[in-house]
Amino acid sequence: MNAEIVNLRQFRKKQARSEKEKQAEQNRITFGRTKTEKNLTKALNDKATQEHEAGRRETPETDD
Repeated sequence: MNAEIVNLRQFRKKQARSEKEKQAEQNRITFGRTKTEKNLTKALNDKATQEHEAGRRETPETDD
């Protein structure tokens, strides 16, 4: 019966580091865009919205 002896303090620290690294990786994916990329996305979205609005038919408004 030889079991590996584990220091619980070190095990908890190792586990906490692992969890923090997973969270950091997720944050890099979610928020890791440069200012230029954000501005480009915003400009493309604005252009698409303007093109969509330009094709809209205007309905005559009635005064009730």
